[in-house]
Amino acid sequence: MENVEGSGGRRTRWTKVLETAEGRGVRADFRCVSSAEKERYVWEQELEGTPFERHLKGLQVEVRMRERDGGTEVSIAEEQSLKGMSKLGSPLMRKARRDILDEALDGIARALG
Repeated sequence: MENVEGSGGRRTRWTKVLETAEGRGVRADFRCVSSAEKERYVWEQELEGTPFERHLKGLQVEVRMRERDGGTEVSIAEEQSLKGMSKLGSPLMRKARRDILDEALDGIARALG
């Protein structure tokens, strides 16, 4: 993460540098659109004027937390809308994104467990 603006709540913005298969860096900008402490955190990718704009109409991720059985249950959901020919790869994209979200939940469990 870099270029973090804000305190972590609503309207916070940040940049994540992703790496292509060729090892080139691609910047992806995000902004928090909704948050409630200990309940949820929702962010979306800013697409306008980026290489992602050609393939995505929108990308939003929501992390929800709720107290349960003396602990905290965490769920992650992602909504991704594809554009044009990118829609043909939709099933593959869904599986890849599901794998990434499962990895994220596993990482949270390892960090807290």
